[in-house]
Amino acid sequence: MKIIIASILSIYTLTSFAQHDLPQDYFNDPLDVELVLSGTFGELRSNHFHSGFDIKTQQREGLPVYASAAGFVSRINISHYGYGKAIYIQHPNGYTTVYAHLQKLSPEIEAYIKERQYQKESYEIEVFPSAEELPVEQGELVAYSGNTGGSGGPHLHFEIRDGAQHPMNPMMFGFELKDSKAPIVNSVFVYPVGEEAHVNNSTGRQKLNLIPQSDGSYTAQTINACGEIGFGVSTVDQLDMAPNRNGVFRIESTVNGDKVFQANFEKFSFSETRHLNQLIDYEYYSRHRSRVQKLFVEPNNPLSIYSNVVNEGYVNVQDSLNYNYTIRISDFAGNERIVRIPIEGKMPQNMPPKEYRTTDYFVKSDEATAFESNGIDVYIPKSSLYQDTYLDVTFEDEKVRLHQDNTPIHSNITIGFDVSKYKPEDREKMFVARLSSYGNPIYSTTYKEGDRFTTKTRTFGTYTLSQDTKAPRVVPVNFSNGKWISSNKDLKVKITDDLSGIKDFRATVNGKFILMEYEYKQNLLTHNFSDGVVTETENKLEIVVTDNVGNTTTFESTFFRKQ
Repeated sequence: MKIIIASILSIYTLTSFAQHDLPQDYFNDPLDVELVLSGTFGELRSNHFHSGFDIKTQQREGLPVYASAAGFVSRINISHYGYGKAIYIQHPNGYTTVYAHLQKLSPEIEAYIKERQYQKESYEIEVFPSAEELPVEQGELVAYSGNTGGSGGPHLHFEIRDGAQHPMNPMMFGFELKDSKAPIVNSVFVYPVGEEAHVNNSTGRQKLNLIPQSDGSYTAQTINACGEIGFGVSTVDQLDMAPNRNGVFRIESTVNGDKVFQANFEKFSFSETRHLNQLIDYEYYSRHRSRVQKLFVEPNNPLSIYSNVVNEGYVNVQDSLNYNYTIRISDFAGNERIVRIPIEGKMPQNMPPKEYRTTDYFVKSDEATAFESNGIDVYIPKSSLYQDTYLDVTFEDEKVRLHQDNTPIHSNITIGFDVSKYKPEDREKMFVARLSSYGNPIYSTTYKEGDRFTTKTRTFGTYTLSQDTKAPRVVPVNFSNGKWISSNKDLKVKITDDLSGIKDFRATVNGKFILMEYEYKQNLLTHNFSDGVVTETENKLEIVVTDNVGNTTTFESTFFRKQ
């Protein structure tokens, strides 16, 4: 599994990283299969940048996963969501590799974590082994690939992190990938930004008409503009052996040959990743589901991916002057796509001023704001919004229409409801809900303190009080009450809840706790008999499932097994 620097890397790319002095032959492929990706580093995802490789596993689970380099297992995190089953290996050179969405761990590591899960009596667990407990050699089996957590299909999520636990682009460490395709440009937009700015006699965002050239580049039709303007591009990359539309590696822009903007997807910190919502045109994304990356940097944007930024990336277009604006998009292999945009400085005739829609609810990004009506209150902490914003807010009886989800929220805002008019027994089954586009209530984590229910959210929308009086449903999958199941390797049960959602579950056999793995995408609980907890011939199973408002179902069944 020796890794060499990809022969297709251009001299430009190699030179770019010489200064980093990163090890090029230290990390090996974590899988035996050919390295084909469904996701690349820095790819734009919902509210975050992708932090590593998503390696295809041929649409299968259970492929052996190997330690990419020698070290020790420094962290094991088992979760229903997110990374699912994940292990972290600390290496002597200071880097950490991460392996996520695993089906199961190697026998030694699996025994280690199950012992602690049984001690805690919980499937979800996070532990930090010492360097002496779980050492591994390069190429040693550490797990099997899977589809656990928030995975959308079988694959291995693989990361390399630096000593500060910042994810880094694994491409920079010499992994070999076949890539002969230039990035794809979906669309380019221009934004009049300044008070007096216009493009083609308009003060609004405009999509440019791109004309393909014989060399693979694009040239936009000449735009007439004046004042301070910015640009944005919707772009993806595609590797040779996969149809997936991945993230690009670098975007640069120049004006008359002088660089004014650069974004490099080499490294970021988890603390900044949600600021992706400032990189993209979030309002456009909310309506069209296409992420346009802005080639300018707005106030309060701390992203570390930027470099060589002049005048925040904007172009100040003067009357009667001409400009050539060029966008250069690159993948890691050095394949490029170029877009050229000619600009003619032209003062408009009888240009109407920019229109700004105002409301009674104005929020300054650098100040905390609160408002209330009809027994409902909203609190927006300082820095929850990226920019000063007028919000559309309507208070109704037990409902607040709080703007639309076309404005990003960075940190939680709080919505509170006065429930003093409800009887205590009725409050027990009530919760705060966000209404879907179809008007269906979606449970929002609800905190109950006296006469006030609150929820914290990072999504604008309509919030109201709802009630859930139905208990969860528990259905056996591979066994029946009173039957022999000696040939079964496991015990499977489906658990569902039609409104507030599953909060907790606990399973016992003959009064002893048994570990059940929860796969929420399939609503499935699974206990493996290999755990060795079920040792009797006649076994009484009890599963207690609770939803988010406290409705509880107790499922009981008896099964028989030959020991």
